[in-house]
Amino acid sequence: MKTIVMFVVLCVSLFAVDVNKASIDELKSLKGLGVKKAEMIIQYRNEHKCFKNKEELLNVKGIGKGFLEKNEAQLQFSACK
Repeated sequence: MKTIVMFVVLCVSLFAVDVNKASIDELKSLKGLGVKKAEMIIQYRNEHKCFKNKEELLNVKGIGKGFLEKNEAQLQFSACK
């Protein structure tokens, strides 16, 4: 059982997207995110320095709770600088 849990954690970490560092192409790998929304995330990130948590993504037009639920396991947020 521990092996399965470790494998799942490893897989999630390999495919996680750091919203504070990701390029448009990396952001597009998230479910339900196209070029326009990826650009809006980057624009918000540039204007506000970074995202502190997933809830801050809701401040981006077009990003809703459904998006967060679908992508929760893939989202990472590096520390703000």
